[in-house]
Amino acid sequence: MVGKNAQLTLSVAMFVLGSGAVAAAPAESYVVDGACREGVAQGRYELRTSSGALRVVGAFNQGRRTGSFIFWEPSGARVAHIPYDDDARNGTLATWYEGAAKGAEPARRYESTWRHGARDGPTRTWFRDGHRRTEADFAQGALVTATAWSDAGAKLTDRTSREIVERDATAADAYYADLEALVRTHLPQCD
Repeated sequence: MVGKNAQLTLSVAMFVLGSGAVAAAPAESYVVDGACREGVAQGRYELRTSSGALRVVGAFNQGRRTGSFIFWEPSGARVAHIPYDDDARNGTLATWYEGAAKGAEPARRYESTWRHGARDGPTRTWFRDGHRRTEADFAQGALVTATAWSDAGAKLTDRTSREIVERDATAADAYYADLEALVRTHLPQCD
């Protein structure tokens, strides 16, 4: 379907990762709005709930994610920004805490620089109240330096800092994978 939007409504179980744990939520219907070319997704992409709430915006080039994909929770609060280059995470990825009050800006949670599909550069996390939790540096996916603070603001040991940063990176990767699965299971129907 060249130049024509494809719409598809599906019912699926939705997963929410508010605290890093996956919890099943009631089935949600989605409406996919995106174009196809030569049998693959091409151009802008939107995923909305059946009630019209925007969940994902992004773009495809020859079936591969390109540019920024932005994710919202059903209430309308932004929860993630994942940039891509030729289907690989590339740029500054960011997540925000879920559960922000209607119309309120959600608190930053996680921010990490990626190059060609691997963490490469600074990574920072924050507590829900906004004060810093960790600062780290990665090189080609490997943790180089790590500093962490307690919720009271006390600097933690190097070993504890590394453990927290690695645990947070693993949780963030699982969250990104769940968000990406939401898109992957709701692509435009390109017959």
